[in-house]
Amino acid sequence: MENKNIAVSSADEIGLEEGFSMLKIQNEENSDRHIIREIDCSFIQFHFCLRGSSRFNFNEGRYHLQVEEEQSLLLYNPQRDLPIDLKIGPRAQLISLLISIKKFHALFSHEADYIHFLSEDNRDKKYYNNEDISPAMMVVLNQMTHYNMHDSVKKLYLKGKAYELISLFFNKPEDADIEQCPFLVDEENVARIRRAKDIIIANMAEPPGLETLANEVGLNLKKLKTGFKQIYGDSVYSFLFDYKMEYARKMLEGGAHNVNEVGFKIGYSTASHFIAAFKKKYGTTPKKYLMSLNNG
Repeated sequence: MENKNIAVSSADEIGLEEGFSMLKIQNEENSDRHIIREIDCSFIQFHFCLRGSSRFNFNEGRYHLQVEEEQSLLLYNPQRDLPIDLKIGPRAQLISLLISIKKFHALFSHEADYIHFLSEDNRDKKYYNNEDISPAMMVVLNQMTHYNMHDSVKKLYLKGKAYELISLFFNKPEDADIEQCPFLVDEENVARIRRAKDIIIANMAEPPGLETLANEVGLNLKKLKTGFKQIYGDSVYSFLFDYKMEYARKMLEGGAHNVNEVGFKIGYSTASHFIAAFKKKYGTTPKKYLMSLNNG
């Protein structure tokens, strides 16, 4: 696969293993940039937008898909080549994974029907999917862009993170399929669950208890807990923990707040509690994390 990058601030490709590579694409300019890269039809593409906004063009620009910040795009078309024709927006950043269909099949060889677009009925059909990046996936994506690893183990580290990212991408409970779950067929129930997510995020420093939250959105406790996990793949408070840690990480990177201020902002009364929580999620302290960025 020949790399053809045109006027882009940075587009680095890392070959993880045969049939599996990673692209780190970022535009540090204040104007759009263009990247073109040939990819044949034997590859599945995963694109994750960490920052900014970008547009994927198809059929010589006659059709396009927009990918906003913290959104992902999966592209699969076994019938025709699907080159990357990307207009990357100002200050935008993406991570892309390119994996051969053969290698991807091998990952799920014992659970082939779990990935429905590769089932016997669908494997010859094109498939595009655009959805939000979960907080757990954002943690891994940021670990893939900010790390301090020796050159001898860097590729191994990134390969492990890439597989972790794909695992999280497909980590949807079987009952999350709305065709199999009557509760989620009701759009009002889905709206209530999403409202619950908005409430805990808006009040992340002092989130309401589950009973209070359930009452506020008009669901019983069991439906709130079950529905939340079906839609977001995690329990209410585990989802909130991931969200808070990601929010804190971004605040620290911004440089306008110290560790105490960031911890207080997301609901930790003492710096030590925040530091312990941050280390639990990222495996390092806030101070060491910031040092790794400055030394990277």
